[in-house]
Amino acid sequence: MSIANDLIPPQPPPPVTAFRWTGLRILGASLLGLWILAGIALVLWLIDAWDIDKVNTYGPKFLSGLGTTLTLVGISITLGAVLSVPVAFGRMSSNRILSSLAYGYVYFFRGTPLIAQLFLIYYGFGTFRDQLEAVGLWVFFRDAWNCALFAFTLNTAAYQAEILRGAIESVTRGQHEGAAALGLTRFQTFYKIILPQAMIVALRPYGNEIILMIKGSAIVAIVTVFDLMGETRRAYSRTFDFQTYIWAAVFYLVIVEALRNIWEKLEQRLTRHLKR
Repeated sequence: MSIANDLIPPQPPPPVTAFRWTGLRILGASLLGLWILAGIALVLWLIDAWDIDKVNTYGPKFLSGLGTTLTLVGISITLGAVLSVPVAFGRMSSNRILSSLAYGYVYFFRGTPLIAQLFLIYYGFGTFRDQLEAVGLWVFFRDAWNCALFAFTLNTAAYQAEILRGAIESVTRGQHEGAAALGLTRFQTFYKIILPQAMIVALRPYGNEIILMIKGSAIVAIVTVFDLMGETRRAYSRTFDFQTYIWAAVFYLVIVEALRNIWEKLEQRLTRHLKR
């Protein structure tokens, strides 16, 4: 072991690098300036195109469509969460039949577009009307809103199942062994130890899935469900005013931003014990 007898003399701080306008910085500043000018122009155009009569006529319909969107997404997310639990456990099952069935379900609904799934249910089930009437299911599938709810539930359940499976498998094996050493049952181990840790891991992916469902819900306007986008299309078809789509985009931005802040606060609350 060596011993230092002389201290290193203090050194002056490194010189501050002079700011230089490179080609990339000039390009970036120019693009940023164009975006700012475009935003200002859009705001001025909206102010100039403001029509109180149109607001009074279509404003309540926009709010009604917004309620339909939130209701559809809220119910489908809730039902999907319930359905995702057995699917996730099926994916983790050692039984090859259950595992294969769960894998096939997840593979199909995650690998195909949501709009294709909606069309398969809305238009496809219509070709089996006689069979559905025979078992009493046509009452459900003849309504476009029910078809959209069914498609959204199946789709989000596949994504939530993978989120839940990944979160549960992320918990280390030592947690199971520690619970077994304490004499806890498998249900107690899962409910009190594994699930709380898994939900912290899954919290942010769940928030992303809800946001994606909110934005993806706009496709239901194609099958005559008058959600926010459906009411926007109807307003535009009667006024030919492009600002209807701009206001729809603003509504979606407000929803997503509100959900993002709520989820951030929830994450901070649930993970406060992990912060020093």
